[in-house]
Amino acid sequence: MTKLTLGAHPYMLGFEQLERLLERSAKSGNEGYPPFNIEQTSGNSYRITLAVAGFGEDDLSVTVEDRQLVIRGRQRDDSEDRVFLHRGIAARQFQRSFVLADGVEVGAAVIENGLLHVDLTRAEPETVVQTIKINRGSKS
Repeated sequence: MTKLTLGAHPYMLGFEQLERLLERSAKSGNEGYPPFNIEQTSGNSYRITLAVAGFGEDDLSVTVEDRQLVIRGRQRDDSEDRVFLHRGIAARQFQRSFVLADGVEVGAAVIENGLLHVDLTRAEPETVVQTIKINRGSKS
């Protein structure tokens, strides 16, 4: 039995990269921390919101790496001078990755009230019609 892939389909030329993106997003982990929302804010824009209570601006980083939005959080452990009777708020690090389609650009990142908002926009591709000249082959 053969595995049918996008790249193997005769009418789907050049979609090998899409297949690699799907595989990479499946491997990016399904850990539930921190919780997040993705909303469509207009026809061509989106907002990712992560619940990052306890993280400050200096504890967070937002980067784009190889068409992937990567959001990392790392809190400093300042508990050395403190004595906890109960510690229910974990100071743990996280990494969340989102695969971006071609044409999706990351805009502003804003933190407010324990929520990190990252705005994305998608550029509308131009419709291009190209006429290819047919040349006559030479007779050998």
